[in-house]
Amino acid sequence: MPGNPRLKDPELYEELRRDGASKEKAARISNAAAAEGRATIGRRGGQSGDYEDWTVSALRKRAKELGLHHYSGRRKSELISMLRSH
Repeated sequence: MPGNPRLKDPELYEELRRDGASKEKAARISNAAAAEGRATIGRRGGQSGDYEDWTVSALRKRAKELGLHHYSGRRKSELISMLRSH
């Protein structure tokens, strides 16, 4: 999306894309940061907690959301490792 006139902060957009954010998420964050300031957006971020505190079923659900494969028979520690390396 470089050069897209709808992007308000293309530099932040590119940084977020390099870090693995989807196009939609990167555009949403970069435009919000341009409108409200990066510090304001950074303070707003939520917290999902440590993966160690999640149940195995929640970890499997997250793996599915991320499009990972071969997670159904994994142990909790293996699921956490998969999610962190993705």
